[in-house]
Amino acid sequence: MLTQEMVVTIKVLRKQGMSIKAITRETGLARNTVRKYLQPVETTVRQHSTRPSKLDPFKDYIHSRIQSAAPDWIPASVLYAEIAELGYQGKIRILSEYIRQLKPTGKPDPLVRFETEVGQQMQVDFTTIKRGQQSLKAFVATLGYSRASFVYFYDNERTETWIDGLRRSFEFFQGVPKEILFDNAKAIVLERDAYGSGQHRWNPLLLEMAKDYGFRPRVCRPYRAKTKGKVERFNRYLKSSFVIPLQATLRTAGLVLDVSTANGYIGRWLTMVANARVHGTTGDIPNERLLLEQEHLLPLPIWVGNSDPISLEHVAPIPIESLQHPLSVYDQLFGVSA
Repeated sequence: MLTQEMVVTIKVLRKQGMSIKAITRETGLARNTVRKYLQPVETTVRQHSTRPSKLDPFKDYIHSRIQSAAPDWIPASVLYAEIAELGYQGKIRILSEYIRQLKPTGKPDPLVRFETEVGQQMQVDFTTIKRGQQSLKAFVATLGYSRASFVYFYDNERTETWIDGLRRSFEFFQGVPKEILFDNAKAIVLERDAYGSGQHRWNPLLLEMAKDYGFRPRVCRPYRAKTKGKVERFNRYLKSSFVIPLQATLRTAGLVLDVSTANGYIGRWLTMVANARVHGTTGDIPNERLLLEQEHLLPLPIWVGNSDPISLEHVAPIPIESLQHPLSVYDQLFGVSA
């Protein structure tokens, strides 16, 4: 139990604009203790100073989604799309202002953009979603000009997996860019500058594929990963707008996000959300830019036509036998109608 003086001190510091973290440092109290003595006051202020909002009926849902995703964060754009389907008719600005107070603030890293010609480059990367026995890794490929992206999930980053991801991405984009930019993955680059500056020793499987498809492999300079910024930024977008919301939804039903489930839903998200949105940098829709970029991509080898193409609508259907529960459970969970 705190003394009255300490309670007043907490409230005064808060009125002076100090954050809960700063008050914790100033007073030496635990963060939960500070929050406990501030919460009733702040709730009362909001109730008396704020007029009824169109968002009010959806606040319980918003809080439950934020709690389900914790410690990760679901962006306002995703929450807005979800509550709009539930009947919310207000503006996204109202939602953004409401949840801003709940999100930790931090300074974003400055990003340096490297633009490439149409059909010139594709950036690829593996991003780890979760580790452990049921590891989940995403192969991500982003075309430099259109910003159209492809994603496929695996449980490893072996060389054969990189090759499979590249092949799937070429089929998805219906063509091959002139060069592929990799990071310094050991499964791809066996030795940097092995034959001189900029002349690397590549994995033989990758070299064979480059010969068959006609692309030139390139690698980022050490400690300059932001030259691969297009795919890096998409990795963050993938986690915040697809992985975290999907994982939160599964978690409420006692389900686990695994490779099969992620691949079962990534195709629709790529087509209907990621590549259909107005891109923040280009100001255009990736799907529309892709139509132009496809005209400048190298054609797929003829023998690739012997395999089933990957459609834009269904990157990979769910293998029903590998799901944790019957398919109907997932359809009900995500609101999929028959």
